[in-house]
Amino acid sequence: MAPSLRDADPALQNEMDTVTEAINKTINRLLPETDLAENHLYEAMRHGTLNGGKRLRPFLIMHSAALFNVNPARARRVAAALEFIHCYSLIHDDLPSMDNAALRRAKPTVHIQYDEATAILAGDALLTLAFEILSEPETHEDPHVRCKLIHALAKASGGHGMVGGQMLDLLAEKTEFDLGTISRLQRMKTGRLMVFACEAGAILGKAGEPQKRALGNYAHDLGLAFQVTDDILDVEADPQDTGKDTGKDTDAGKATFVSAMGKEQARDRAEMLINQAISHLKIFGNRAKMLEDLALYVLERRA
Repeated sequence: MAPSLRDADPALQNEMDTVTEAINKTINRLLPETDLAENHLYEAMRHGTLNGGKRLRPFLIMHSAALFNVNPARARRVAAALEFIHCYSLIHDDLPSMDNAALRRAKPTVHIQYDEATAILAGDALLTLAFEILSEPETHEDPHVRCKLIHALAKASGGHGMVGGQMLDLLAEKTEFDLGTISRLQRMKTGRLMVFACEAGAILGKAGEPQKRALGNYAHDLGLAFQVTDDILDVEADPQDTGKDTGKDTDAGKATFVSAMGKEQARDRAEMLINQAISHLKIFGNRAKMLEDLALYVLERRA
C-alpha cells in the first residue's frame, strides 16, 4: 500500500496554495486588462486561466526547478506559459464540437460565458502567448535554454503529444480501444505536459541527463495515475466536488481505464503507478519530498 497522505497534507496544501498564489499573480501580470477594443478577448483569456484550478503543472515546474536552484522568477514564467497551454486545451476541449461542457472549475466554460467564436480565439491566443513568453530573455538569458524549452513544449503540445491525444480521445467515442491504446491516449493527452513540467526544471537548471530522465519517468507515471484517478472520479464523484460535469465519458461511450479494467483494478493500477513514480525520485533524496507528497495527493484526491 502507498503511504497515507494524511500526515503530509497540511504542508503540501500550504505549498500548493503558495504556488497557486504566485502563479496567479504571474498570469495576472502577463494578461493585463486593457481599454482597447480587443479587451473582450483578454477577458475571455483571463476567465479561462484565472477561474481556479489546482495548478499541478506549475507546482511540478516550481519544485523540479528548485532541485537545481533555479531562479524562482524564471520558473514562474515557464509555469505560466505551460498553464496557458493547459488552459487553452481545456477551453477548446469544452467546446460544443468536442466535449460540449458547461462547467469548468465550478464556473461556466468560456464558450458559455462568452460565445463559441471568442472561446476559439481565446484558446488560440493563449497557445501563441505561451511560446512568446518562453522566447523572451526574461525567461532565461541563455538562448539555447530558451530554444530547448520551446522545442520541448511544442513536442509535448502537438500532434505527437496533447493534441494527438485529444484526437485519439475523440476517436474513442466511435472505436473500441484496448488498454494499451487507452494508456497511449492518456500519455499523450495528459502525461506529455506533465513530463514537460518536470523536465523544464531540469532544462532551466542545465541539469545532467540522469536527473532529467528521473524527473521525466516520475512525471510519466504520475500523469498516467492522474488520468486513472480522473476516470474513477468521472464515474463516482459529485460535480459539486469536482467543479465540472461528470459522467460525460460514460455517456459518450468513451473507452477509459475504468471501462477497460473496472474501478477496483483501476485503483490498483493508480497505486502501482504512484509507487513507481515515487521510486524515480530516490536520486534526489529528501529534496524531492514535495514531489513525493504531490504523487500521494494525486492518488487520494477527491476532486
